[in-house]
Amino acid sequence: MKPVKVGLLGLGTVGTGVVRIVEGNQEDLSSQVGSPIIISKIAVKNSDKPRDIFIDPAILTEDPWDVIRDPEIDVIVEVMGGVEQTKAYILEALERGKHIITANKDLMALYGSEILAKAQEKQCDVFYEASVAGGIPIIRTLIEGFSSDRILKIMGIVNGTTNFILTKMSKEGASYDDVLQEAQQLGYAESDPTSDVEGLDAARKMAILGTLGFRTNVELKDVSVRGISQVTKEDIAYAKRLGYEMKLLGIADREDENISISVQPTMVRRSHPIAAVNGVYNAVYVYGEAVGETMFYGAGAGAMPTATSVVADLVAAIKNLKLGVNGLKAIVPYKQKKLKDDEQIKYKNFILLHVDDKAGVLAQITQAFAQFDVSLESVVQQPNEHNPYAEIIIVTHDASKARMNKVLEHFEGLEVIRTIKSVYRVEG
Repeated sequence: MKPVKVGLLGLGTVGTGVVRIVEGNQEDLSSQVGSPIIISKIAVKNSDKPRDIFIDPAILTEDPWDVIRDPEIDVIVEVMGGVEQTKAYILEALERGKHIITANKDLMALYGSEILAKAQEKQCDVFYEASVAGGIPIIRTLIEGFSSDRILKIMGIVNGTTNFILTKMSKEGASYDDVLQEAQQLGYAESDPTSDVEGLDAARKMAILGTLGFRTNVELKDVSVRGISQVTKEDIAYAKRLGYEMKLLGIADREDENISISVQPTMVRRSHPIAAVNGVYNAVYVYGEAVGETMFYGAGAGAMPTATSVVADLVAAIKNLKLGVNGLKAIVPYKQKKLKDDEQIKYKNFILLHVDDKAGVLAQITQAFAQFDVSLESVVQQPNEHNPYAEIIIVTHDASKARMNKVLEHFEGLEVIRTIKSVYRVEG
């Protein structure tokens, strides 16, 4: 049996995991694809660097073009990261008829449509399961498992760092700054955590999921993004008191053919399964018109969970190669993109106000909601011994984003309202 030769771009934690799985599970993998799988060339930054796995020095190169231009390599696995230069490598590899497996969410969020179009033109596979939610097979599920259904909503915890931070704040009553520092010490957060905590990492993943779920080209600029850096332990305490957990959720939903995609800290009803997803774990909740509600849960990052998804894609590409059907499963967006406007985007809201503690204040506030046609689910007014002002907690029924913005703008001009302390989306 002629072996299938694989080129690897990158030998960091995920790349090392890929080598471990391919070499350690060779018998099982070979039985699935009908021939041995050999990693025949690996591009690294430094070929002399000590590694915790044995690699034959003869297959290492410091020039990625050596991998891409090798005529014997059938499939290229890209786990090196980067965007612009990596895009050039992948487009050239596709031009040469090589199939691509990538874990690069940044690349696919920004240039996925272009790469998939090139793959379709050259009848090559491009698989990228590991780019979203690590070891959870959510991309394959959206493409294949929901192929006969119409997805109405995708709601997910797709960033483990922020979920770890919010979980610790909820369970221990700790402050954001203290938990962020702990997350950095444990290696869950980078020294510059901006991409995670400001929601940018989750936004890239939601652009990918929205594109696949709605079959339209969702770009990063289409995603409304708000991070967790302003979430306080008081906000989380109020959420718990009302029966909610705070989560950074990516939400993509569709009504008729109009879509909206957002990432924002959200109060999730404790009875909803996604509220129980804690620590660095990820979960993606999918609502299908026919199937109803489904949820996919698991490790969202880490060398071996991510490498497992990469190798699963590798097996799929090699099976297609054996059958001569590469390039036939590429999901190139074909629907016209129609984004919801602010009047069409509707959801429940939690609002915490600090107000003058005197008669008539509540009447002015409820009158403002009535003026802009926003109905209220609950209103609670209570004193706070640590605050000279009264606190009013409001949960609305579903209200359009446009009308809520008008309410909040109106509140800015009311003298009795001292601070609009917090505003969050409510789900579940």
